[in-house]
Amino acid sequence: MNRIGRAFLRYLIKGLLIVLPIALSIFIVIWAVTTVDSWLNVNNILGVDPRTGASRNIPGLGLLLVISITLVAGIFVTNFVTEPMYNWFTRILDRLPILKFIYSSIKDLTEAFVGDEKKFNNPVLVEVEGDMKRIGFLTQSDLGNIGLPGEAIVYFPFSYSFAGQVYVVKNEKIKPLNMSAADAMKLVVSGGVSHF
Repeated sequence: MNRIGRAFLRYLIKGLLIVLPIALSIFIVIWAVTTVDSWLNVNNILGVDPRTGASRNIPGLGLLLVISITLVAGIFVTNFVTEPMYNWFTRILDRLPILKFIYSSIKDLTEAFVGDEKKFNNPVLVEVEGDMKRIGFLTQSDLGNIGLPGEAIVYFPFSYSFAGQVYVVKNEKIKPLNMSAADAMKLVVSGGVSHF
């Protein structure tokens, strides 16, 4: 390949490294906004523009509605829902086992990331085989209550995914990492290519 071809290829690759993450980020945001808008179909409420005959469309109105509903729900639950009301809701869920399973799983996963008791805030390094180590998050440090004293639960997220696996690991194989949970998650999910 001649010098011009190599320079062209180098500039093309560097351009892709700049343009692709920006374009994908913008695409994901636009996709999320338009998807929520189409699900809610809020723009049809605004009626038709008499001059053009087209329905009035305000991009992001559906997403704004979802954020507003979530905010109002948070304010309502924080200020008005009492312990008896919460217990009543829990009793109703107990009678609906499938709904309870789905609700509690989603609630636990949500609280693990954004709740008061974040579960993925202890990044650790775990020896797995020989000299190999894996980055994970310590979610339970003592399993003595289930007959496994000296062992812990570590969650290992997959690269390029938000799925992962749970392992029971001996405490002596776990070493805390000197980095934030967000940096550790970014490092693992990016396949180790992200800088921190």
